[in-house]
Amino acid sequence: MALLKYMSLITTCSVFAALISIVWQAFLSLKQLNKVTQILTSLLAIESQLKRPWDAKPPKVALGYGACSDLVISGTAFLNYSSAIVPDELGPEFTVDEINDEAELLQTFGYYFQNGAAAERSMPNPYLFRKLIQIAKKQHRDSIQWFIGGNAPLMGIRFDKEGWNVLLGARMSHKLRRLIPNSIKIAGDQIEEDDIHMILEYKAGETWGPFTAPRANRYILHNDQNNPHLNSLEHLQKSVKDYQPDLFVISGIQMMDSYKFEVGIREERLLKVNKQINELSPNTQIHFEMASYVEIELLQQLRKYILPYVDSLGMNEQELENLVQVMEHGRTSFASDSNPRVGATLDHMRSVFSILAKDYYQNASSVIKTKRRMVTRIHLHTLAFQAMLTVKDSAWKNSKIGAAKASLVAHRYVCQTQMINPESATLIMDDSFSTSLDPLKAQRILLDPQNAVPCWSETLRIETSTAPRDVEIEICVAPVLVCRVAKKTAGAGDNISAAGLSQQL
Repeated sequence: MALLKYMSLITTCSVFAALISIVWQAFLSLKQLNKVTQILTSLLAIESQLKRPWDAKPPKVALGYGACSDLVISGTAFLNYSSAIVPDELGPEFTVDEINDEAELLQTFGYYFQNGAAAERSMPNPYLFRKLIQIAKKQHRDSIQWFIGGNAPLMGIRFDKEGWNVLLGARMSHKLRRLIPNSIKIAGDQIEEDDIHMILEYKAGETWGPFTAPRANRYILHNDQNNPHLNSLEHLQKSVKDYQPDLFVISGIQMMDSYKFEVGIREERLLKVNKQINELSPNTQIHFEMASYVEIELLQQLRKYILPYVDSLGMNEQELENLVQVMEHGRTSFASDSNPRVGATLDHMRSVFSILAKDYYQNASSVIKTKRRMVTRIHLHTLAFQAMLTVKDSAWKNSKIGAAKASLVAHRYVCQTQMINPESATLIMDDSFSTSLDPLKAQRILLDPQNAVPCWSETLRIETSTAPRDVEIEICVAPVLVCRVAKKTAGAGDNISAAGLSQQL
């Protein structure tokens, strides 16, 4: 009898404990939902602050270079995991600059998949690439999707949505042109066949063999023949002189990465890009959109011909890490932390800014002659947050609004919805963050859901060979309402970057 009472008591306690757990989890969920709702309300209020009389004279943007067709397919459904080819542990040694066979494709996909990192690789073998396209069309015809692709078209479409006048430098087929809004002017002739990019997407929590993706992302495979040569450059040059844009965007340069050019051809094309941007009016701001680069020689050429001549940079956390490694150590990085700390990220942004500013000041005597510019804006977009660094009293305004806009577009694009439902979003960013990993410089900032985009001022000392320079900057950080069920990741960075830029001139 006593034993039965004891067992009954244990059962009652277990049920009670389970009920407490359920109630507690419900409380936490409700608390999180309330926080997400407050942050959403704050971001929307900030976004609505920008009022412009654009009906009379909308700002103008010109973008280069290139376009493509994106074939989007589930990476885990398309690629069959093979334990004979893909080991259980994948390190950086399993990454390659270009994909030459099935084994390299599976190994590099697995490496970036397990890290939740975006990647883009060239497949020089056209027969193997066409074979993969045909397999996708035949065996996955009910699940594949086709979209217009390329950094410039996707950014241009976003600028068009934000009310800008757009001039796009791209050569494309009639079929692809039909996907471009009629309001966008196109500088480029018509071609018979578009380059195709195979976008292997995956969602957070998806498994592939022994690997689990920590976040949603994509792996891009291509065999471009038009875009590596920046064939739309001359077409854009003819149009941009009379167009007189407020903003010029350089993108698509990553298509040169690992492409087999004849000796000197790639550098010759980059010199033409350099000439094109140097002929722009000083009143035209120039933005360079970073991408996935693996070839150190190309990155060094960008360091020489592009970066010293632009006003703004846009990139994700992996591209930032790569750029820091190239600038500080002369090497490239592989997959970086897919959810980096705010303080570490801001330190990297300061490093990139300081190196470029030092280069600018030390070449000050030849700035007018060489048309050098100083980077005055860096936009970093991650899964968890947006970070905006701008120089005070520069051409860039509304950093807080730009960061909020980028954050909202990140959710809208990935969730493929204009209306944001708080229940479809989650927060990855911590309740507070340190502004730096340096304890002597760091301050702790508490994220206020009712004022969701904290901004602050800093003075960066730029050490030069002559005398140090103090530069006043502003930094804004906005949390991202991460889409719980990602519907589209390819092109997210382009839309996020263009959304931020659209608010700042």
